Amino acid sequence: MEKETIVLYPGMGAGHLAPMVLLAKRLVQHGFSVTIVTTAVSHQPGSTNSTRSNIPSPDPSISFHALPAVSLPLVKNKHPICLKYDTIREHNPKLLEFLSSLSAAVKLRAIILDFFQTDAISVARLLEIPVYLFMTSGASILAVWLHLPVLHHTIEKSFKDMADEPVHVPGVPPILASDMPVSVHDRESETYQGRIRNYSQMTEADGIIVNTFEALEPRAVVALKDGRCVPDVGRMPPVYCIGPLIAGIDKQKESQGRHECVAWLDSQPKRSVVYLCFGSAGAFSPEQIKEIAVGLESSGHRFLWVVCSRDDAKNIFKPRSEPDLNSLLPDGFLTRTKEQGMVVKSWAPQIEVLNHESIGDFVSHCGWNSALEAMLAGVPMICWPLYAEQAINKVLLVEELKVGMVMEGYDKELVHAEEVEAKVRYLMESEGGRTVRERMAAFREKAVKALVEGGSLDEELRSFVKDIRNARKR
Repeated sequence: MEKETIVLYPGMGAGHLAPMVLLAKRLVQHGFSVTIVTTAVSHQPGSTNSTRSNIPSPDPSISFHALPAVSLPLVKNKHPICLKYDTIREHNPKLLEFLSSLSAAVKLRAIILDFFQTDAISVARLLEIPVYLFMTSGASILAVWLHLPVLHHTIEKSFKDMADEPVHVPGVPPILASDMPVSVHDRESETYQGRIRNYSQMTEADGIIVNTFEALEPRAVVALKDGRCVPDVGRMPPVYCIGPLIAGIDKQKESQGRHECVAWLDSQPKRSVVYLCFGSAGAFSPEQIKEIAVGLESSGHRFLWVVCSRDDAKNIFKPRSEPDLNSLLPDGFLTRTKEQGMVVKSWAPQIEVLNHESIGDFVSHCGWNSALEAMLAGVPMICWPLYAEQAINKVLLVEELKVGMVMEGYDKELVHAEEVEAKVRYLMESEGGRTVRERMAAFREKAVKALVEGGSLDEELRSFVKDIRNARKR
């Protein structure tokens, strides 16, 4: 019997591809074959999804198909977000060609697009294939994105001119205008116009999958399902809370040899180590790295710190080089702190690290994947948002859920060593820190409950699968 097939089309970057692979594995359990389509840019050779090499070998029912590389015009100083939108549009003809060929050979049930890829909705419509969006962030971010076109018509000023005025979105705590993503700060900018186009297209999908669970963001989920985020749109697509989609500790990798940082953690006392990591794209100036180093050393607490080099501004898709720790860190820092901490270049096995009993605190950029990983490990957070929607995640984590503390100065040019030391000490030593830890432990229980067999993730996934199988071609 011909196997039913679903195509997944992730956005670029590890934070977009990894959750898609986890979603694919869940769909395979319901009898589907899955093809994950990846993209590349011809004059950016490192863009051919280098993140794929970090994804564990998936089920045989999951295959990858790389679309031929496209050539983009070399426009000086064009924003990376606009380049990504251009890349999606340029790939549409090749995507159409591939889907046409695939649908002639298999029973193609649906295509699931990353929320960034809404310009590909038109391709699915041409082939009359049901099309769904996958939100790699949570329901609160989805509410903000869907409501942005409404805000565009109700607020005359740019967010950059509103300073700390609150922005109100149904189901979400008030957000300071300064905490809105930089890409939408200026309503006259090309990035803002691209975002408005992107988010206005989202309601054209047949449904939206969100990497969350309702017990985590109940107000946002209800606001979405009630259509309050898009009051001027006739139809709000169904929302499926299929999360948390987080990988487990890779036992196979563990048996083949553990990362040196995990071996170091084995020798540390329980809940004694501060873990600092800022995601696959998180990097700081040399000045900021020195301030972090001084703050950690002064705190006296043990630490595991992942340091990344900065992006090549002339080649945003190129993999980063390894950081030169000797030039970035204060003189003698590594020698003085060799008994206190460990600095790792570029990458650490984060899920394994967070679930290690020696970890007591997580200093994070508040990327959604990292937030979910911390929650499932029960590790409280010090929130240091860097880019994109991370400052909005910070609002949810700190003000709504109360599972983290803010690193003050995150929105300024420099966070000083004194603030790093103070926040580490507070979360590791104080009664207030203990309260935050207890709240995170409570949300961990809710997350685990969502993941168990028959939990909310299973229920939402079954509902989604039923809708796919009942969907008729448009």
